[in-house]
Amino acid sequence: MATDSLSHEAVRLRREADQRAGVIGLARGTLSLGASRLDLFRVAGEVFANRRLRACLVPLLLLVLWWLGTRGNPDGLIPPPAAVGVALWDLAFGGINDDAFSQMLLTDLIASASRVYGAFLLAAAIALPLGMLIGRLRIVRELLEPSLQLLRPVPVTAWLPLSMIIFGLGPRSAFFLVALGAFYPILVNTVFAVRSVEPRLFEAAQMLGVSPARLFPKVVLPASLPGMFTGLRVGLGFAWVVIVVGEMTGVQTGLGAMIMDARQLSRTEIVIAGMAVIGLAGFLSDLAIQMLGRRLLAWSPLHG
Repeated sequence: MATDSLSHEAVRLRREADQRAGVIGLARGTLSLGASRLDLFRVAGEVFANRRLRACLVPLLLLVLWWLGTRGNPDGLIPPPAAVGVALWDLAFGGINDDAFSQMLLTDLIASASRVYGAFLLAAAIALPLGMLIGRLRIVRELLEPSLQLLRPVPVTAWLPLSMIIFGLGPRSAFFLVALGAFYPILVNTVFAVRSVEPRLFEAAQMLGVSPARLFPKVVLPASLPGMFTGLRVGLGFAWVVIVVGEMTGVQTGLGAMIMDARQLSRTEIVIAGMAVIGLAGFLSDLAIQMLGRRLLAWSPLHG
């Protein structure tokens, strides 16, 4: 009897010890889970605090959604991200498909960039002085603004047949269409910037003895430069938007021509790769013009 009582007591003590060990283990696991959650929250906080990492969240989310939507159908109309990455590599370096698109990325990018930047500079050279004249001189505004406002809503695609009739097939038509796409954003923002100059600045300049002929370089131009740079940013962005339409005019090289050829051959992965390259080129161009604006307009509260 005494032996049985001792064995029962030993079993009871062992069970109590196991229960205490289980409670301690559960508590440790809870603390470990809580610490893991705290680490996760800390990492998430660091990501959101970093501006560059924060800018990557939405593209990464879209990439994941794209992968999830195409992973079960790799041969569908929309290719998965991996297929687009392979196509982009072949466009840049070749060695995979060895077709007409292989190793053509740099050639097409240089051709499109030369048209975009050349047409953008031409549009800016015309739109900036014309916008200042329209914004400052009433007679010029009354002469030109109605006609320009009438033509401005006409989309660039509507000018495509007419441009091919006037300039013929090839790069000149593409150049005209891209310049036309960049012209109106620069013009409209310049007119608005000039007309928004504070009238008291003119009064102060006249009190300081500035002649009417010197009001443009001394008052109008510095006060309207921030608005002009906004127009230049928008105009350069539109130039990259229009490049695909511009290169539908029979040019042999260019990102738009590459996209149109790939569309006719149902090479959707090349179409998406070309779109990605245009987006990246436009993004880098916008960064460059922002940096230039910050350097030239460091005195402005809007760009300092």
